[in-house]
Amino acid sequence: MPKSQFFRVATEGATTDGRNIDRATIEQLAATYNPKTYGARIWLEHIRGILPDSQFKAYGDVIAVKAEEVDTDSGKKLALFAQIEPTPELVAINKAKQKLYTSLEIQPDFADSSQPYLVGLGVTDSPASLGTDALKFSASRKQQSANLFTSAVEVTLEFDEPQGTKLADAMKNLLSRFSNKSGADAAQFADISEAVQELAGHVVTVNDNYADTLKRLDAAEKAQKATQDELASFKAQMDEAPGNGPRRPAATGNDGAVQTEF
Repeated sequence: MPKSQFFRVATEGATTDGRNIDRATIEQLAATYNPKTYGARIWLEHIRGILPDSQFKAYGDVIAVKAEEVDTDSGKKLALFAQIEPTPELVAINKAKQKLYTSLEIQPDFADSSQPYLVGLGVTDSPASLGTDALKFSASRKQQSANLFTSAVEVTLEFDEPQGTKLADAMKNLLSRFSNKSGADAAQFADISEAVQELAGHVVTVNDNYADTLKRLDAAEKAQKATQDELASFKAQMDEAPGNGPRRPAATGNDGAVQTEF
């Protein structure tokens, strides 16, 4: 799965339940987060589903965080930036301009360490959905009742360039160092340069085709599963459906009676 570039997920200030996330908390979150110790996963509306095919399944992982100062309308503030490894579904959701805001779930006293820790990242459609009673009184969405949700921040997921593109650029940079050749060397180098650039282009094409193939396979898998689920549901309905009224008795012959014609 692709890794995102770092993007801002929280700034020191108010949270949804009236508690403040201060500079020290941001610093501690950046210092303590380690996905090997406890990895924060990404959830729709902070709802943790238990089924792998649920709409509320995990949509990726937070793989790193860091703290940096940013300029705001009220002066410089410390902000927390996260790097995530999203699932293809989350990438598609974000490209469709859905769930563009993120909110942290912070456990104030993680594992009796007396330090806060990032335990989850929620994605939502608007800051309002995380700043109103919807989450203030929705304790069931918190992993622990003492946890807090931060105010939502709008994000745009950006990813590092694919490896194939990087390879092509590296080839061009390498070849440009020898572009001042002259005479026979220039002609020979031109042939080599053309061949290498063609090879680099082929590598990029293969890389792109592989990525497209993976996407098509993923889509085909989902379509097949949806069809199987529909068939299973239909079969269950047919098995449980009652009869449509009394059945006609089976034919047993004319019992010796002969129909008379008039």
